[in-house]
Amino acid sequence: MALWEKYHLPESVEAALIDLSRYEGNARVIAGGTDLLLELQQGRKPPGAALVDITRIPELREIRQHGDLITVGAAVTHTEIVASTLLAQRATCLVESCGVIGGPQVRNVATLGGNVAHALPAGDGPISLVALAAEVEVATAAGRKWHPIRSLFQGPGRSAVDQGRELITRFRFRATGSHAGTAFKRIMRPQGVALPIMGMAVWVEFDNDYETVADVRIGLGPAGPTPMRATEAEAYLRGKRVHDEVLQEVSRHTLAQARLRTSKHRATRSYRVELIDVLVRRNFEAICRRIGQTEVVPEGVGWA
Repeated sequence: MALWEKYHLPESVEAALIDLSRYEGNARVIAGGTDLLLELQQGRKPPGAALVDITRIPELREIRQHGDLITVGAAVTHTEIVASTLLAQRATCLVESCGVIGGPQVRNVATLGGNVAHALPAGDGPISLVALAAEVEVATAAGRKWHPIRSLFQGPGRSAVDQGRELITRFRFRATGSHAGTAFKRIMRPQGVALPIMGMAVWVEFDNDYETVADVRIGLGPAGPTPMRATEAEAYLRGKRVHDEVLQEVSRHTLAQARLRTSKHRATRSYRVELIDVLVRRNFEAICRRIGQTEVVPEGVGWA
């Protein structure tokens, strides 16, 4: 049985939307296809009338900075994100999260937009986008609109974007400033496909003394049905200096808000409870090393 009948290669967002509209919701957007093709082959998604390939749309393949805003196209691959000097310096956590997804062959074709569209709470890219307070541009027949990143996630594998009629086009977030730093750390199973057990991204901005936390955002997953924002831990940490006792409380507040469960393919709940403190400390240690550096070197990328 054919998994699709037609294959379209539009060269603009408008053309892609026209192609989708022809099939009244029975077409699917494809870029790298690392998730979608497996779901079609394994019967987890039904065959469709058409696939609309967005990899030839120029604006979806760009990484740009406009003032203090960075935009990343939805069809930018994880390999391109890892290779970006701009993102390494001004959005380090995104490079670190995209750099541990799959192996080189997967990262060469898999895209940030696909990672978000798949809507899994353990998605590495989305966890960093949560910490960066990213917004997502969605194109529809009625026009384009920016949305907060977390508003697109409705549950495991459930996106607010109608992928048969709508299109994720770009992401935007503020570049990390001179008093701020970011990091992403992940614990994963080393066997087989190296499933992530838990990942955490942190963005911290310090006051002029480089010691007192002025603002902070913490993304975590899987810790519930969607990528989590540890707002209780953030509220506790603002205005404080980073030291061992404070980080212990950050971990406690994060755990209190997290909805952890046992997964037979990943880890037990009790093991994940222990990981929260490990990830908090590893992220803050990395960020504190980076503050004030003229060049940031992302850690742990391209492990396979």
